[in-house]
Amino acid sequence: MSVDINCDMGESFGLYKMGDDEGIMPFITQANVACGFHGSDPNHMRATVELAKRHDVRVGAHVSLPDLPGFGRREMKIERDEMANIIIYQIGALNGFLRVAGMELSHIKPHGALYGMAARERHIADAVADAAQAFGVPILGLAGTLHEEVFGERGLEFQAEFFADLDYADDGRLIITREHEAVEPSVAAERAINAVRDGVNVTVGGKRLPVRAETICVHSDTPNAVAIAKAVRDALSTLKAA
Repeated sequence: MSVDINCDMGESFGLYKMGDDEGIMPFITQANVACGFHGSDPNHMRATVELAKRHDVRVGAHVSLPDLPGFGRREMKIERDEMANIIIYQIGALNGFLRVAGMELSHIKPHGALYGMAARERHIADAVADAAQAFGVPILGLAGTLHEEVFGERGLEFQAEFFADLDYADDGRLIITREHEAVEPSVAAERAINAVRDGVNVTVGGKRLPVRAETICVHSDTPNAVAIAKAVRDALSTLKAA
């Protein structure tokens, strides 16, 4: 049984620090690096890429709406072509630092509000697909949504993502908040196991819904993110060994 663990990283900006990338990196396989539109800057992007290289972690572009003050968690009205260009612009920036490090782009993952919009708005899902197709890499997203449907229609690779440190609504929708609260590491680990082994997730209302989990996400800005990442990694390692 093979499943990735990914984390949104490189989101510090200037003198403002966001998350413990150094502490989390040893426990993950995919780093989603912010590209400057919701967090990060050239110095932090390069440092995060180089940190990932030292730990043999694959690097993907964590692309966002142009919302640095709101950390990319506020929705905007943007047409398909402009949205695709915004995404391509961000990937191009990250690709420069990947080239310097001798690495290749692994994947693309929308951030925050863009992630939710791609799951339900066709023109946004198409915009994300336009960018992913141009770079020839898979996209990370929620299984069973319009986002996956659009990628399937276009023959593009889609990696189903499950969030171990976030809650899900009873309709299966991911609950995206401005700030992430602390999550008990054992709870996050149990959620990951249930998703990977059993294909189920328990919602905030107690419903058991089917899920697919090809990669498990932990957020670097969750207060106890390092403990969560380690607990999830250890739990999945035990599952794989069994």
